[in-house]
Amino acid sequence: MQCNDAAQILLPAALPGTPLADVAPGWLFAAHEAMRPTGATAAHDADTPLSGGIDGRRFEAHPSARADGTVAWWLVDDTDHQLARDALLMERERTAFLAKASSTLLSSLNLGRCMDVTAQLAAENLADAALAIAPARGYRLPVVTCLRGGTPTTSQETVDPDDVPGLGEALRGFPPVPSRWIDPACAPAWMIPDGFGPIGSIVITPLPGHGVPAGALVLLRKADSASFTDEEEVFARLFAARAGAAMSAARLYAEQTAITEVLMRELLPPTLHQIAGVDFAGSYRPSADHERIGGDFYDVYPATVEGEASLVTLGDVCGKGLEAAVLTGKIRNTLHALLPMADDHQRMLTLLNTALLNSHNTRFATLVLASAARRGSNVELGLTSAGHAKPLVIRADGTVEEADTCGRLVGVMPTVPANTTTITLAPGESCILYTDGITEAHGGPLGDTQFGEERLKRALAGCAGMPSEGIVEHIQMLASQWLGNRRHDDMAVVAISAPRTHHLSAVDGHTRGRYTA
Repeated sequence: MQCNDAAQILLPAALPGTPLADVAPGWLFAAHEAMRPTGATAAHDADTPLSGGIDGRRFEAHPSARADGTVAWWLVDDTDHQLARDALLMERERTAFLAKASSTLLSSLNLGRCMDVTAQLAAENLADAALAIAPARGYRLPVVTCLRGGTPTTSQETVDPDDVPGLGEALRGFPPVPSRWIDPACAPAWMIPDGFGPIGSIVITPLPGHGVPAGALVLLRKADSASFTDEEEVFARLFAARAGAAMSAARLYAEQTAITEVLMRELLPPTLHQIAGVDFAGSYRPSADHERIGGDFYDVYPATVEGEASLVTLGDVCGKGLEAAVLTGKIRNTLHALLPMADDHQRMLTLLNTALLNSHNTRFATLVLASAARRGSNVELGLTSAGHAKPLVIRADGTVEEADTCGRLVGVMPTVPANTTTITLAPGESCILYTDGITEAHGGPLGDTQFGEERLKRALAGCAGMPSEGIVEHIQMLASQWLGNRRHDDMAVVAISAPRTHHLSAVDGHTRGRYTA
């Protein structure tokens, strides 16, 4: 064996005559032995040069066959290139992981699901176990724990985060404490998953949110695993930033959903029933199936004093959707505040009109007010229309009458003159209040014909004697069939009925029921 001065420095034991097996690394000796049968470079059929490590550095080995049958090996230091290639490969893998993690985390706006995914991804790719911890709710700390290869588990821990070094700071959004400053022996029992064993190293990093911290991420490695490097801690913070953004978005969505539900509950039409001997029924269908509220509304306000009239309101705000619903809520709240003067429809309309004009709102509304009171077996109604379709009265014989009331819509002019009419409903008779979404529904065989008032009257004539709930359902069903799948406005219907009276009489010594109308 012979070597030049550079090879002598690299392989100090390579003295002339020393066997190659005694001085060369195993990978180089094996490559040399593979070439011995032919003594030619062609014996090495790989296009890429052989490579391996020598004293912590990486070399490429290039064989060259000599005329005397020996082989010369040229060793090229490839350490820096290999380190660059390894770093590039790792960076690509980490970038791909972060992209996949972001996509997975943002695919759900459920906070619990985001915490599960955060803990599971961290356990599978960053540590032996991971904990996703949300800010405390009262005295409880929401925690999701996951072991590598396991499934996330959720718990509520009644603990003080400041008892764990770095955890309290992370939950408040402060910069992370380096893992080398955290003693694994300080980890409390609730932080160590069952069957995990001794902890070798811990990383605790904040989960940054939108304006406020979203929580903290805890990474655990076993005692027999390598400790976290500075690069791994930096990468953990990059992952935590994406997880925190997803958790913050999920929490914000949950808060907005809760607020929307509360507001929506106040804007939804009420469920109607019999009040003080008067039957009420109502139905509302928004203009879009995905919406729950719109510009049509109705309410029934029971009388505060027995014997006085209950107030019924049904209205239609210009427009539809959320903007119309906001004005709807304002009108309903204003009418509720004006209940002490419910016996004076004109005064209520005047004050409501003033409130709308002072609100700088460009929308207007039409409205019907109805005061309903039981008088013996009949129901007495006071009806006032403010720019709205006239109420329709279904008599016992099937006759349909228009209530003689009209007035100016509210929210446009300084005054809203309107006249009030009084009608009496006999047992089994009903008064129908409706919005123009019913009569202006376009449909029919060609899809361009309005449902119209005459068709509505004919339909109501067939509802004589029906209970209020049945009338409302029947009208909405006919309008829906007329429309098919076509677009439409909000549709609201309210029925006010005088219930049939029920008397008991004794016949042949037996008590039997007899309805009278």
